[in-house]
Amino acid sequence: MKRQGIIFDMDNTLLQSSIDFPKMKRTVYELLVEFQLCEPTLDWQGKTASQLIEWGRQSGRLTASMEHRIWDEVAQIEKEGMHGAKLEDNVVEVLTQLKNSHRLVILTNNASVAAWEALRETGIADLFDAIYAREHMTALKPSPSGILAILGSYPHLGPDDWIMVGDSWIDGKAAQDAQVDFIAYRGKPDEMERHHVSPIAWIKDCRELLALPYFAS
Repeated sequence: MKRQGIIFDMDNTLLQSSIDFPKMKRTVYELLVEFQLCEPTLDWQGKTASQLIEWGRQSGRLTASMEHRIWDEVAQIEKEGMHGAKLEDNVVEVLTQLKNSHRLVILTNNASVAAWEALRETGIADLFDAIYAREHMTALKPSPSGILAILGSYPHLGPDDWIMVGDSWIDGKAAQDAQVDFIAYRGKPDEMERHHVSPIAWIKDCRELLALPYFAS
């Protein structure tokens, strides 16, 4: 079935950033401990930063000022990592061709300011119909919140009209829970399997998208 819209993850799918995700997770964990919202024995390394923040929310003791401080720290790490980002190979060529016949949307857990800075710096911002960052979600990927927000913005298209492309299991999980099919770009099979994510295709170069039947002209 041909798809009319493509939702792209940003980091390590469209561009190569140097965001220090281990540092981000450690920073969030240390703040949760400082705020006495979790025990120092918490297995923080097995969670994403967004999952750690959600952990803090579920404690019922995460105040608005605490969460604001956490997001400020996360945004600073994102901004540092986005500076000097480079595009993945062949991205401009592929996006330019797909844009002629598809809705192209970015969904990123990053803050809008960091996402826009990277997209403008790499020169691909104008190739997208919309960019959805964490401010547009009620919960970050792997929650389907962002994808559901995108679907709601295009009421004439259903989940079957979209497909998501991303490198991580959190992209695939978000897509699946929104009933949108997922294509793994340089994804790790063991990681996908561990989180029960089943991509409909695996690619290593974005040019492979053009050969898939879902995007035939």
